[in-house]
Amino acid sequence: MRLDKFLKVSRILKRRSVAQDACTAGKVDVNGRSAKSGCQLKIGDVVCVHFANGDLSFRVKELKETTKKDEASLMYEIIADL
Repeated sequence: MRLDKFLKVSRILKRRSVAQDACTAGKVDVNGRSAKSGCQLKIGDVVCVHFANGDLSFRVKELKETTKKDEASLMYEIIADL
């Protein structure tokens, strides 16, 4: 699954266009490397999103094309919220 779509479906970022902009600006890392929005995620990948007020690191647990709001948090496991 594409990185930008995962960030939207998992509700980490509100819109796919916001996820694409964050990737373009270099604010998203996958497995320690800066990632583009088209990066293909796999289960077990570690993603770090750099927000203005801190970083959010999580491990991908599931890849789903769509999900309900209350099940979105099951797609990832938070590693560090700095």
